Amino acid sequence: MSMDTAPRTHRFIAADFLTPSYRVVGKMLVSNTGAMGLLNDTNNSYMEVHDAKLARLHMPTKLVDHFEVVRLVKRQIFVVCMGRREDVGPVSLARGGYSKVVEYAVRMTSQVYELQGTLEWPGRFDFSAIMSEGTRDFVPLYNTLLTAILIPSLRIESEAVLFNRSQVDLLGLLNQRVSAQK
Repeated sequence: MSMDTAPRTHRFIAADFLTPSYRVVGKMLVSNTGAMGLLNDTNNSYMEVHDAKLARLHMPTKLVDHFEVVRLVKRQIFVVCMGRREDVGPVSLARGGYSKVVEYAVRMTSQVYELQGTLEWPGRFDFSAIMSEGTRDFVPLYNTLLTAILIPSLRIESEAVLFNRSQVDLLGLLNQRVSAQK
């Protein structure tokens, strides 16, 4: 769908897309369900990124290519970083309903990245529910700091992200962190 023929209900959202080997900076075309609706759409296993600038992870600031449109396989995306909380999508969709949420400060890792931020979850913390319940693969996290494990110069602070729960290796609650012994 080109920019000229897009219905009024669609808009572009600027975002950073991080895969195991590349950082892609560009724009995704979303409907009224925001990034959450696009990434968790089970009818499509890929997505398009417009005005896509590509950089290899080991040199995250050096542009290696630029495309009008690239297609990404969703299961290969670890995280999508956005500048505004509203870009995630409607509150009812992001939180999975209208129930009261509790904020959990968390730290999670994958094989390539570390991610720290605030997870909003209805009720008590339930790791198995977060990681396996429902059909959504991408879960929102707010006020985040992302770093690459082997490339500490790659740091992205973001108001909101959607992380791919199928790529998470571990998740720890920051209030359960043990202080370092002296």
